[in-house]
Amino acid sequence: MSTFLITSAKLILPNHKFNGQHVDILIKDGLIADIGNKITTKDKNIQIIDAADAVVSAGFFDLNANIGEPGYETKEDVRSGTAAAAAGGFTGISVHPNTNPAIQSRSEVSLLVNAAKGNLVDVYPIGAISKKREGNELAELYDMKINGAIAFSDGNRSVQQAGLMGRALLYSKGFDGLIISFAQDESIAGGNQMNEGIVSTYLGMKGIPNLAESLMISRDLYLAEYNEAPIHFTTISTAESVDLIKKAKAKGLKVTCDVAAHNLVYTDEEVAGFDSNYKVSPPLRTKNDVKALLKGLKDGVIDAVVSQHTPQEVEFKNVEFHIAKNGITGLQTTLPLLIKAGLSDEQIVDKLVVGSRQVVDVKVPTFDIGEQANLVLFDRKETWTFDEKSNKSKGRNNPLFGTVLVGKVKLVANNNQLYINN
Repeated sequence: MSTFLITSAKLILPNHKFNGQHVDILIKDGLIADIGNKITTKDKNIQIIDAADAVVSAGFFDLNANIGEPGYETKEDVRSGTAAAAAGGFTGISVHPNTNPAIQSRSEVSLLVNAAKGNLVDVYPIGAISKKREGNELAELYDMKINGAIAFSDGNRSVQQAGLMGRALLYSKGFDGLIISFAQDESIAGGNQMNEGIVSTYLGMKGIPNLAESLMISRDLYLAEYNEAPIHFTTISTAESVDLIKKAKAKGLKVTCDVAAHNLVYTDEEVAGFDSNYKVSPPLRTKNDVKALLKGLKDGVIDAVVSQHTPQEVEFKNVEFHIAKNGITGLQTTLPLLIKAGLSDEQIVDKLVVGSRQVVDVKVPTFDIGEQANLVLFDRKETWTFDEKSNKSKGRNNPLFGTVLVGKVKLVANNNQLYINN
């Protein structure tokens, strides 16, 4: 990385002495060499980046991304997934075990850790709770933990057996492991395609009621309380879920949660056009749910926002809605969606930089002189086109593909590497 100087950027990072101020940041050999209100240098070879209208913070961190490797490299691999992450402002991503084989032992964890070495974007494997993610037998949780897994989840499959979930919570607590729950009761969801409500009735499609999520959250909260263990709920989508988690936090339970960026903007009304790019799991809910999720974010009930990046080959999306696979390629559109949802710069940093790392106990970069430069520079007003040229993912299954977006990542730095988005 060459020496470069970021000038006049608004720094947003809680507890930093320059938080909320416009600063210059000098980066040399991958380290923060200086930071202040005005930095001068005699180095004629320095690269100067004018950031007068931009915000600088520690790099974004994603708690829920899917990159396919191992087994589904045609959907995404480490190279393309981390390229999309960097373009979206992320310097760290947590990779879920929706792979083949699942990330279920030290072998798969080590494979991912080694494949991501030397990358601008740090990759953190999330190991499976159960073998093959089938929900029958615990996977090798401790072995995965000591080899680099930061948490455990069955990915896009919810653990249906209460006994297994209880054992996972109790066992992982013994070595400071974290269980991540994707909450959906399959006996209620019934393999259906969209949110149950007025729109599903109008379209004549079988729906997934909010109850499928809130019932499972209630169960897992009871299990976490019984075992005195921490638990994290990923991609909550309903007003009832926000209320349940709010009450659990008030009781003192060690519970955290996140929400996918697209569930903060889109509703089930988008499905009326049968565009399979709006088919996600959990499904897009109602305006009332979106309102409750946004309130939960602002009230601190929801700790983080995730991309839920789920690339799919065209043959799995360019088909009838009812047979299409779930998922959106969200890494590059998370920032524009949060801006569209009305989040302030401070809220974006809180949910993408600070809260997301705190959930899995990853150190938040402090921007001290001499520290490794781990940062993102973004402009909430600048526009860009999300198309074949700008897309870094192997997938293009995103309803925003081919449109002009507001909110652009300008620069990302990490691990002595620099990505500039011109």
